[in-house]
Amino acid sequence: MKDRLRELVERAVPSGSVIQRTVKSGIWVTATKMAVRLSQILMLIVLARLLDPRAFGLMGIALLVLSGIRRFTNIGINAALIQDEQENVDEYLNTTWCLEAARGFLIFGVLAVAAPFIAGIFDEPSATPLIRVLALSPLLYGLRNPAVVYFQKDLSFHKDFVFKSSGSVVQFVVGVGYALYSPTVWALVFATVSKSFFKLFLSYVLHDYRPWPTFEVAAARRLIDYGKWITGASIIGFIYSEGDDAFVGWFLTATSLGFYQYAYRIADMPASEAAGIISEITFPAYSRLQGDLDELRGALLQTTRLTAFIAFPLSFGIAAVAPSFVPAILGDEWRPMITAMQILAMYGLLHAITRNFGAIWKALDRPDFIVKTGLVRVACIAALIWPATARWGIEGTALVVVGVYVFPMLPLDVYLSARMVEARQRRLYAEYLYPFVAASVMFGTLWYVASATTLTPLVEFLVLVPSGAVVYFAVAFLLERQFDWGIERNLRMISDGIRG
Repeated sequence: MKDRLRELVERAVPSGSVIQRTVKSGIWVTATKMAVRLSQILMLIVLARLLDPRAFGLMGIALLVLSGIRRFTNIGINAALIQDEQENVDEYLNTTWCLEAARGFLIFGVLAVAAPFIAGIFDEPSATPLIRVLALSPLLYGLRNPAVVYFQKDLSFHKDFVFKSSGSVVQFVVGVGYALYSPTVWALVFATVSKSFFKLFLSYVLHDYRPWPTFEVAAARRLIDYGKWITGASIIGFIYSEGDDAFVGWFLTATSLGFYQYAYRIADMPASEAAGIISEITFPAYSRLQGDLDELRGALLQTTRLTAFIAFPLSFGIAAVAPSFVPAILGDEWRPMITAMQILAMYGLLHAITRNFGAIWKALDRPDFIVKTGLVRVACIAALIWPATARWGIEGTALVVVGVYVFPMLPLDVYLSARMVEARQRRLYAEYLYPFVAASVMFGTLWYVASATTLTPLVEFLVLVPSGAVVYFAVAFLLERQFDWGIERNLRMISDGIRG
């Protein structure tokens, strides 16, 4: 069985130059990951119909705890191995396995003991067993085959996303299957743990390397020295990306947290996941180009253009269809999240169009920028989140998260990225202009159609989605012809890369 599965995966191996392999891998990754995200969105929709918002809130508390302790113990080993200019990093893998396994056991032990106290902070004692069972996930993660790092380092994304997507498919089957049998929060818990277990098994199927418990201090010191900034970035990232969730769960209620997290997931997922695909591909590619600044600058501008082309219509579209999507697809009990979802769609946009910058910073050995900019973001959010949430509820929280991203974070991210590749800031901002115009026309058109008709939510949703796609691509085509936007050349390059 293992040999057969490996043979099927190897058939999709990208070949050619670094650029050609990056393009081929990108297309392969996009097709696979979009299918994965479609299954996850479908799972969220099905479970929203079967479970109540409070169940998602309780699960949200447990996942916040799990995510927090993972982030605080992330020592950035994978990023260090990918960034290393050596193609073969086998000498580090046994030490990597020992470090990750020790981290997994540590997290499991801490959560097993501290679960009642953590649940008490949120005044939700029923979250205690959820936290304890979910603690199995980092334990299973720590025992996986460390050689999976080669999937990204070697641009072997055909393996990387078979590895990742298969776990998501298992998560969908287990989550929906259990919810149909017993519609409780445990459907979400078992779905998460089953995904981790399957990925542990698959990591040893897809790569022949077998780790052995040997530890080298010099290797560990080398990994941790680079990874310390990744650790800092991970901690700061948790505070600014999930600190708002923790605050809502503590300051308001588990039900409010369920609304807020669901709005966040749906609003942020399409655009940021598309950008995430590009970011994951470009980090190892950027690392290989770090010695050629001209090539690196051109790659950054092209990926920024492509990311913006995808992210703007997705985010503007979510904001436009949210009033019909929520009651039609999720159900009337989820209506309180509509406004927050529309606001957070702009967060999804900003998150997407700046996500690629972190890959540049890491590739050029400046992961400290992620930490330092994160500290600025955390300070701004901390100063504003309490009064805004107290006055406007989850909508106030969403406004703070988006507002801080608009200023000062976006200008700061653009400034640092432009400086790193010796480009003018306006060249990066220019890549946002055309997709912003096309998406704005699309949004205005959809808003007019929605306000001028009296359709049921489901029919309105089914009308707005294809209409928005037609309007956006029509305006984009006109802008390309009139102003030589450049997106057509990008798409042609991708097409040539696939065939080359």
